[in-house]
Amino acid sequence: MDRFTRNYSVVLGIIVLAVFVMWMRSTWQPRVWEINRILESDPAVADYPYQFRVLSLENGVATLSTPRSAAFPAILFLPIVYPELAGLSDDHPSMVKAQQSLVAHQKRAMDVVQALPDVQSVTWGLDVQWLADRGVQVPSTR
Repeated sequence: MDRFTRNYSVVLGIIVLAVFVMWMRSTWQPRVWEINRILESDPAVADYPYQFRVLSLENGVATLSTPRSAAFPAILFLPIVYPELAGLSDDHPSMVKAQQSLVAHQKRAMDVVQALPDVQSVTWGLDVQWLADRGVQVPSTR
């Protein structure tokens, strides 16, 4: 192997290794996995058709996934998990009941996570991937 090829291979190897380490640091979060197992084992949270989960935990702030946001309101989410709600207005009794159930389950997920000693607060992140897996494209908020 000539000198250029050797040096090129070494530099390329260092770059690949650095990218791999950065990727591992961003995805390797055993505490997040542990908290998600706690959420999955909570009967009140696991009972809901959408599985709330922690996306990240940084400096005591847990980011929980949610199927609704300002960009994607509950009235658009609910017919995905409850097809019988499709076409109903937001003040229809069935829709109101479904919204109340969503709020209760979302609050329970937040309470479970906030009760952990290493979590000081919870923020919410729209679960765009979950929606995309169901054929929903969320409008950009930018």
